[in-house]
Amino acid sequence: MVQGKPTKDIINGVIITSLIFGISINLPIIGFLCALLLPLPVIFYRIKLGRKTGTIIPVMAIIVMSVIVGAVTFDMLFFYELILLGFVLSECIGGKLSVEKTILYSVGAVLAAGTAALVVYSNLISIGLFTLVSDYIAKSLDMTLQLYQSMGIPEETIQAMSGPMETFQYYLIRLLPAMIISLMLFIAWMNLLIVRSLLKKKNIFSPDFGSLNQWKAPEPLVWGVITCGLMLLIPLSQLKIVGFNGLIILMTIYFFQGIAVVSFFLTKKQSPRLLKIIIYAFIALQHMMLLLVIGLGFFDTWLNFRKLDLKEDSQ
Repeated sequence: MVQGKPTKDIINGVIITSLIFGISINLPIIGFLCALLLPLPVIFYRIKLGRKTGTIIPVMAIIVMSVIVGAVTFDMLFFYELILLGFVLSECIGGKLSVEKTILYSVGAVLAAGTAALVVYSNLISIGLFTLVSDYIAKSLDMTLQLYQSMGIPEETIQAMSGPMETFQYYLIRLLPAMIISLMLFIAWMNLLIVRSLLKKKNIFSPDFGSLNQWKAPEPLVWGVITCGLMLLIPLSQLKIVGFNGLIILMTIYFFQGIAVVSFFLTKKQSPRLLKIIIYAFIALQHMMLLLVIGLGFFDTWLNFRKLDLKEDSQ
């Protein structure tokens, strides 16, 4: 159902989406964080306005984004995919799927579309897909070094960083599939949590995913972690690359479970909102805390910190 004034909502949706995009391409660090929220207005207004009217916003946003940049470039593929992710997420929410299917179907559709677009693009310019991606990463790393140079970082530090750059590039290219999948899973998960809260506040249809702080990953995934870990012990570079890719994706999934455990106990203790914000910010900024949360989610499979099975049995 269409709620509110469609024309006003369409204008607001396009403006908000374009504003997020403008910040994303003009501010290096803050901009990347803003880019993660690009699917949010697409999801919100698609659900509020319905499919027919809500589709206007992502289409208009893509046109505005292309006009701002001045061309449809290789770099724009990431932003187009975020817009598509928002739309597919909203479609899955409207289909009343489970939270797992909503995220997996959306991310799968976006990755398939992105891969197809890359294949078509590489064929149009007669460059192999692997070469295309390798050249792009090499240019990005060079631009990063130039950015550090312009920021006044000492030349010795720049040279020390540029020394192992070829090795870093080699592994980055081969771990890129898992990094992209993990990033898309995280973006989908984050936007789903935020839009769910927004929809409830606006009294608009909100997906009933249940209490997400009780969510846990399927138990068979533990064997995936064990298998990927064993691959790292085999002296074959191809198997090690597969193992690393698998571990990165699985660590992302167990991060979601770890955050659910943290949220469960913060809610149980009725912690104030300010304390929750501080704890979540600390997890985001501290790598050791991030690994701790992943470990918390992984071992929750066996140790059942939240005693979920006991609660279900008592009911």
